[in-house]
Amino acid sequence: MAIVRASAEARQHLIGRIALAVVPLVVLSGCSGGGAGNTSVAAVGYGTVTQIVEASASVSAKAQVTVSAPAGGSIAELDVADGQQVTAGQVLGRIDSPSAQQELAASKQAVKQASAGTSGSIPATSSSFNASAASARKTADKAFAAAEQAARKITDPQIQQAVLDQITAAQSTYDTAYTALSQTITQFQNGLASAGQVLKALGSTQVAQAQAAEQIAQQTVNALTVTAPISGTVTLGTGSAGSSAGSLSGVSALLAQASGSGSAGGAGSQQALGALTGGGSDTASTTPISDGVPISGGGTLFTVTDASALSVTAQVDETDILLVKPGVTATIDLNAVPGGKYQGTVQSVDPNGTTSSTGGVTYTVHLSLGDGTMPGGAAAPAPLPGMSAIANLDVLTAVHVLSIPSAALLTNGDTVSVWLVHNGVAQSRTITLGAQGDTTVQVLSGLSAGDRIVTAGADKVTAGEKVG
Repeated sequence: MAIVRASAEARQHLIGRIALAVVPLVVLSGCSGGGAGNTSVAAVGYGTVTQIVEASASVSAKAQVTVSAPAGGSIAELDVADGQQVTAGQVLGRIDSPSAQQELAASKQAVKQASAGTSGSIPATSSSFNASAASARKTADKAFAAAEQAARKITDPQIQQAVLDQITAAQSTYDTAYTALSQTITQFQNGLASAGQVLKALGSTQVAQAQAAEQIAQQTVNALTVTAPISGTVTLGTGSAGSSAGSLSGVSALLAQASGSGSAGGAGSQQALGALTGGGSDTASTTPISDGVPISGGGTLFTVTDASALSVTAQVDETDILLVKPGVTATIDLNAVPGGKYQGTVQSVDPNGTTSSTGGVTYTVHLSLGDGTMPGGAAAPAPLPGMSAIANLDVLTAVHVLSIPSAALLTNGDTVSVWLVHNGVAQSRTITLGAQGDTTVQVLSGLSAGDRIVTAGADKVTAGEKVG
């Protein structure tokens, strides 16, 4: 077998190298001599050509979920230790967050005020009603957009999706209320509705906005009791949040501000503006969380890793990805286990590529990871998540096919040719390739079994030259 090398960028990260050779079924005889100098000529025969795509990879756990703080505050109770095994739903700790409680109380009050109706301070004219409706629409749209952006920064995928679903539902409710408001204003303009009805419809839009903030504020408070999203091993976080972190309280605060329910100057407003401290630490910590330590909204509290089953994630260059399909087998080499060989099978290929800073594009390929063996036949040790690897993917194996040494090939743009030796004279012959290994390639057309070609020193030969 032979290896098709990965891109230059990927090769910088590859460890080790497997040199595989394909031996044709017909042994090629060689000779040297003629005016071409150090050249060899051999007959074309049949063999097995295996095309391998080599890709940098890493060992992945079955699942890994990061649990972040829903709001800023402090650790009121830590119920697990670093490295402890936990089950899904088990309580990991509890957070004391006065800011989250205040935000919930403020949002509940805002719902009550909105439900009671507007103050009646809006002049009962068509222009004032239209202006108020337009202003409310603009404010709501900005709030929903900002809340969605903040929600997408939440690291826990389940919580993130739940919040996004809530925002979508709330926006739908608001859209329905706004449509009713617009219709009522039109009826008022036509003398079919009263000013009171317009104000009531305007109040309904405010209720919808306030209820959205209340729902997420309630979810934030509920999440102050932190539970394990999956079963696995716990790693304690630091509770610090990066500049791009998101939190439930941040989403709630953004919606609350739009409805006028945000606690002025409070933690919710700070989070909505991006500070996301909420009474937590302003300085990034490198110390694992413990009872009483301050935390930031969106800060990492726990990482739960399920390593009950391992897999391999490989990055395949765009020039090779179309050859990789589910079911393709692979040999996995681990840097941590020299000489060990692990078996894998492609499970899926991500459809979206990733562009590096240098412009290269790679695609993520997911493979199963089987047992490994050592050179002497002994069982290889079990890998750990995060270990670096090389995935040698067997993308194409052609058995008993016309094959020639790779050294015989001459390329000119998209054209591939060889020197065909006829009556001792070199003639250029264009060929079509199939499977391409490192040392041999499959010939689909242009040559026949028994044809004699230059197999070494082809770059020294010219057309019409006599070769041995």
